[in-house]
Amino acid sequence: MAKLDQYREYIQKLLTKYGNYKSSEEDVEIQLIFDTARDHYQILEIGWDGYDRIYNCVIHLDIKDEKIWIQRNMTDIQIAEELTEMGIPKEDIVLGLQPFYQRQYTQYGIA
Repeated sequence: MAKLDQYREYIQKLLTKYGNYKSSEEDVEIQLIFDTARDHYQILEIGWDGYDRIYNCVIHLDIKDEKIWIQRNMTDIQIAEELTEMGIPKEDIVLGLQPFYQRQYTQYGIA
């Protein structure tokens, strides 16, 4: 249980760091979503750009089977690298945004 608590803390710290950036659009809000009961964590952009609705999941991380899954990353941030710098073993990080057959060729976990 301590491992999961530590992973939750690291994810929330990382997303809070990047969720504090302001959007370049005045009417776009950045939202941090932390579902600690089901282990889903996201940064969303929500609002308007003129007449266009903005609803974008910028980053989405999950914890499944005691591993951190990077489900979406629409930034230049190297999330996996930052997580390893925090102390998370590479085999506990899964690049869920990569097809399952390609994960074996990454330096991270496969599932």
